[in-house]
Amino acid sequence: MNTLVVYYSRSGNTKKVAVALSRILGSDIEEVIDTTDRSGIVGWLNAGRDGFLKKLTKINKVKRDPKKYKVVIIGTPVWVSVTPAIRTYMTKMKKKFKKVAFFCTKGGTSSKNTYDAMKKLCGKHPVATLDVKERDIRSGEFFEKAKKFSAKIKAGV
Repeated sequence: MNTLVVYYSRSGNTKKVAVALSRILGSDIEEVIDTTDRSGIVGWLNAGRDGFLKKLTKINKVKRDPKKYKVVIIGTPVWVSVTPAIRTYMTKMKKKFKKVAFFCTKGGTSSKNTYDAMKKLCGKHPVATLDVKERDIRSGEFFEKAKKFSAKIKAGV
């Protein structure tokens, strides 16, 4: 299947899910790199603020053109809403998306606002969504959810 998994990860949790999805689907993968330092407690606090304020950020140039893929799967941690890096990516690339699917990693908060914002940013409804809690990543239980999500994407294409 011609898919691209795009993600931003501050702590590594979203990356784990993105890599698993890429392996399950045999898809290409693209990490969105935020040039703002979001490490440590100050970085974490600023990240939450920037997510709440719906700020854009400067990201490194992406390597893969989403226009070449039938489905672009976009993953973000929940920082009140969409992370600035993914918000920036979606704002820049939205005209290139044919179909989209979304996944979020989170500590326990609702991802409804995040998915609503992602739909608005790209102007498309996702063929599938996946919520992964931090505890699912620690336990490895997210992998079964990732397989079910991947099956929905295959069925929706």
